[in-house]
Amino acid sequence: MQTFNQKQNLERYPKVLVGCPTSFHKDYCLKQYIQGLNKLTYPRKDILLIENSQNNEYLNLIENFEIPVEKGPWFKGAIQRIITSRNILRKKVLDEGYDFFLSLEQDVIPPKDIIERMLRHAKHVVSGIYFLDEKLTAKAFPLTKEQLWDDPGLYEIGSAGLGCVLIHRSILESIEFRSENKEFDDRFFYKDCKEKEIPIFCDTSIKCKHLTKEMHWETIEK
Repeated sequence: MQTFNQKQNLERYPKVLVGCPTSFHKDYCLKQYIQGLNKLTYPRKDILLIENSQNNEYLNLIENFEIPVEKGPWFKGAIQRIITSRNILRKKVLDEGYDFFLSLEQDVIPPKDIIERMLRHAKHVVSGIYFLDEKLTAKAFPLTKEQLWDDPGLYEIGSAGLGCVLIHRSILESIEFRSENKEFDDRFFYKDCKEKEIPIFCDTSIKCKHLTKEMHWETIEK
């Protein structure tokens, strides 16, 4: 049982919500993702997945792994499902007193100490690195080969993805996840950050596995 002093010490850490929207399309990487979540070493975190498939089969599968999950609304288009689910997570951060949201997509497997390393920078938006394809195109722009490999560290960037990014609650208070013209919400999140003059950073020493080979977006209605 946790003693008073242990609880008091724990509350000195920022409170972080880790999660993402998900659906049965990502069942191929569920076990690896859960293994990654279970290895996270940061002490003051909660996990929540928002499952938005049309039926409850994948929801039940996630529940069998004893990972916190809630049912999100289903829409015909994947982008609307994703944005609605991500805004459920945003609302939880704001309503329940979290300091940060770690948006960690289900196909992204992070280092176990990712939260500690991101928090150390004391920035409001910090992305890690995950690659788009076998050519090692990084999902953060612009970055040079030297910044990625020869001199990894914290760099200010123009945009990234939402697959691995730590976002302070103050950013979520002013920015809601959204989309236009059937484009994914990551583009517009960073666009809104730039319009509000919010600096965006990437720690290129934080490199995650990206399990994409079994994900076929061309078969999914956006």
